Amino acid sequence: MKSDLQNYTNNSFSTGRGFLIRTIWYYTNVLLFKSYLLPISSLKVSLLRLFGAKIGKGVVIKPNVNIKYPWRLLIGDFTWIGEDVWIDNLAQVTIGSNCCLSQGAFLLCGNHNYKKSTFDLITHPIVLEDGVWIGAKAAVCPGVVAKTHAVLAVQSVATTDLDAYFIYQGNPAQPVKKRVEVNL
Repeated sequence: MKSDLQNYTNNSFSTGRGFLIRTIWYYTNVLLFKSYLLPISSLKVSLLRLFGAKIGKGVVIKPNVNIKYPWRLLIGDFTWIGEDVWIDNLAQVTIGSNCCLSQGAFLLCGNHNYKKSTFDLITHPIVLEDGVWIGAKAAVCPGVVAKTHAVLAVQSVATTDLDAYFIYQGNPAQPVKKRVEVNL
């Protein structure tokens, strides 16, 4: 009979970095990102870059943000990441320019295969194109592409792609109306 440990290690998932880097990032994340000790966004951006994230200019990262693996994170220019956002990027997360991840938003790149007794890990990347707004406490599931200027409303769950310039709401999120931009 195989050991229980083997049931948890039977797929090919890789964290993308070795134990030492992951450990250093873990403590950096806990002490500086998931706390209010470092409220200065530019220092957070510098730390993320140091750990391999690719981040554009003018990005704002508020306190108490949790990022699993910065080396799997790409953020465009002038994007805002609010308090309590969790980026669980077991796979690549790409966030375009001029995006907003509101307070408590959750980007989830992994899940488990409930059809197998071993519950193998399944990961898929997430892409948020330019101008996307993810509402407070909304969740984006593995493999979702939110096309340009899509909006996911408060506490909604995106399980499939979001079309450009549409507002989505609910669980699972459904399109409720077209997004119209007004330039003042």
